[in-house]
Amino acid sequence: MVNNKDDYETTHFGYEEVPISEKQERVSQVFSSVANRYDIMNDVMSLGTHRLIKRFTIDLSALRPGHTVLDLAGGTGDFSLRFSTLVGATGQVVLADINEAMLQVGRDRVIDASKIGNVQFAQVNAEQLPFEDNTFNCICIAYGLRNITDKDSALASMNRVLKPGGRVLVLEFSKPKNQLVRKAYDAFSSLWPTAGKLFTGDAASYRYLVESIRMHPDQDTLLGMMNNAGLVNCKYHNVMNGICAIHMGFKAP
Repeated sequence: MVNNKDDYETTHFGYEEVPISEKQERVSQVFSSVANRYDIMNDVMSLGTHRLIKRFTIDLSALRPGHTVLDLAGGTGDFSLRFSTLVGATGQVVLADINEAMLQVGRDRVIDASKIGNVQFAQVNAEQLPFEDNTFNCICIAYGLRNITDKDSALASMNRVLKPGGRVLVLEFSKPKNQLVRKAYDAFSSLWPTAGKLFTGDAASYRYLVESIRMHPDQDTLLGMMNNAGLVNCKYHNVMNGICAIHMGFKAP
């Protein structure tokens, strides 16, 4: 009998060490649980600031009419709706997520709100994107990279499907630079499971989300991972002293 190495190699699920083979399913359970109230909890957890941060990220996308963009881990469709307007009728948006429940919420929302009809939907694993090489002008992954088991494979896969000169944008919670800000943020985020219990009846999923944020690579570590994946001219912008960071890298021309 041949054992799969994923059965005995481990990775982190929040603070817990779990077999690699289990993490994807456990993350899926978290997001299936929170899908219908995900946007409400984003407002609660960020005190509404996530809307401004997303707007800044969209400005960095440099999308124009006719461009093709992949909204990876696109969840409830916030970015896809904005990208749809930017790329216009001659462009294309692919809203992609590994989680069926999140993708369904995003699909329903986009179909109800979009007037252009330029958004497609795909259930995909970011570690092995099922697209042709050199497909997208831009790939955006917002608050999703930390939930991926093999982040290095995902970044390399993103680089492969980008067009030469195309860009990857990674918006993610990160590490505040100021110690006082970090302590205040840690204290505030420790309340999220309680808020999750109040608003969704699910404290455990939000406990995982807090732990996953704290286990996510810091700004410079992620910058190095992007470089190692073959992306060039990589840099990042700290937001709110580094509570969030927007990383950007390009595919070599």
